[in-house]
Amino acid sequence: MALTGRTALATALATLIVGFLLPGWTGILAVELPLLIAIVADLFLAAPVSQLLFTRSGDTSVRLGEQALVTLVVTNPNSRTLHAQLRDAWPPSSWPQDISDRASRHPLRVPPGERRRVTTRLQPTRRGDREAVRVTIRSHGPLGLAARQGHHEVPWTVRVLPAFPSRRLLPGKLARLRELDGRTSILTSGEGTEFDSLRDYAAGDDTRSIDWRATARRADVAVRTWRPERDRRILLVLDTGRTSAGRVGDVPRLDVAMDAALLLAASAVRAGDRVDLLAHDRVTRTSVTGRAGTDTLPALVAAMAPLEPALTESDLRTLAARALRATPSGSLLVLLTGLDRAPVDEGLLPVLPLLTRRHTVLVASVSDPRIEEMAGGRGTLDAVYGAAAAAQSLAERQETAERLRRHGATVVDEPPSRLASTLTDAYLSLKAAGRL
Repeated sequence: MALTGRTALATALATLIVGFLLPGWTGILAVELPLLIAIVADLFLAAPVSQLLFTRSGDTSVRLGEQALVTLVVTNPNSRTLHAQLRDAWPPSSWPQDISDRASRHPLRVPPGERRRVTTRLQPTRRGDREAVRVTIRSHGPLGLAARQGHHEVPWTVRVLPAFPSRRLLPGKLARLRELDGRTSILTSGEGTEFDSLRDYAAGDDTRSIDWRATARRADVAVRTWRPERDRRILLVLDTGRTSAGRVGDVPRLDVAMDAALLLAASAVRAGDRVDLLAHDRVTRTSVTGRAGTDTLPALVAAMAPLEPALTESDLRTLAARALRATPSGSLLVLLTGLDRAPVDEGLLPVLPLLTRRHTVLVASVSDPRIEEMAGGRGTLDAVYGAAAAAQSLAERQETAERLRRHGATVVDEPPSRLASTLTDAYLSLKAAGRL
């Protein structure tokens, strides 16, 4: 292994001192002195690292679980060829743990006056901003006996965006939206719909949709078709309090809620509605308002990226008050929170009647499929006790959801694999029923 900088010089000096002190020092020096000279010479011939120049380029954002490429250009202004090992250090969550060491290390050879590119592949395991720590260069001499080592600060930030795995469901949701929009033969009616066109009567159509005046003017029976109203306001509220920090499987509840919110938002934007975002626990963490069309989804993703759960109980009363101020009457309020009994009883239920009088309220929560598995456990004493605890937890959760429904809210309580799809279906059902 090559000795670095001061270590090589200290080793050489220590060897000389020991050689003089020991009996037979002349013979020792005869053997060691050439090696010491070679180490010192190798250290001297190693290219200096302090004068190296660095620039960065590459990705500035990446979705969680995908790869980002960050390029580091190393310029060698010295008169000696650089033979080096380079370590481009990033926070530990920039890679899966099993590949972090080899992903950050690169062999490097840069002739005098030239430059070389080194590409680091990041694969973050957490959302948020990942900032480059430092670049460490170990410059070896031509014999490989000694090396110089130094550090350089080369700033770069990669923002890790929410994963959005439910994106694959979007084409199916948009197909249903096209049906609701009257582009295929389906009838919707209600307070929140607008007359679209006439078409021929088909078996199964509601007879109340027949347009008798139009039928009198034509040979066939005509029925009215409707399309959902556009430009409705939707406020997505993310509860970033204590319960959102819990993990269901390997995924934090907050990340599951973000995924569901993004699928709903993407569908709503295509439906012509306006989507805002509010993230709150005891204080407001972020908000997105006033965006329209194609600008909405990128703004939501960017705002969600740095959010982290706060390990405090959410103030749902303040959250509700903020939501009331943020949206006009008749909006859809989508609250992504937990169904724990105490926070709901103390914070949400007292203000829910006011919310439902002014808005359509949709409460979405992430359930843990492991609890359902435990509820069916039998065979051992521990499994029976676990099943009893799980059954009690499920009963409390169902009771809380039913109380919210009695106060006029629509409740979606699903495991991570189904929450996004079910929540978006609930939104589309509200559109179809004319409640939005």
